[in-house]
Amino acid sequence: MTEDKLIKKTLETSKTIAMIGVSSFKKEVSTNVKRRPSTIVMKYMQEFGYKVFPVNPFSAGEKINGEIILSKLSDIKIPIDIVDVFRPSKEAVAIAEDVIKIGAKTFWLQYGIQNEEAKKIVETKNISYIANKCIKQEYQRLFLQVNPVFPALKN
Repeated sequence: MTEDKLIKKTLETSKTIAMIGVSSFKKEVSTNVKRRPSTIVMKYMQEFGYKVFPVNPFSAGEKINGEIILSKLSDIKIPIDIVDVFRPSKEAVAIAEDVIKIGAKTFWLQYGIQNEEAKKIVETKNISYIANKCIKQEYQRLFLQVNPVFPALKN
């Protein structure tokens, strides 16, 4: 299966996404949480019908985009289709092991993130591996034929 076919099939058949690394508002860090990539992507995927669970141990218990931020993947009590990661590549191996434990179908690493060891770990368990791709951009490209990603910036 080509990568585009895998991505399209994944997005068509998935309903739930756990987003690791979604940031909440911290006054000492930033005053504009709405412009953080993870927050933008989470909101976008929610608008297209996905149930998104934010996961960030440093913000657990806070609310973002209407959802309570969870500490870890295992805190989610329903099956997860996609685990979408906004964390450094070096953390992917530990996250991959958690993905296996919860039985997610797809391990998705956002733009700029990839890890060959993590890929091997999840693929041995028949979990799809998608890396160095933004889930929002891929949704726009494959389903809405929107290019560039932010058409308003085109002019």
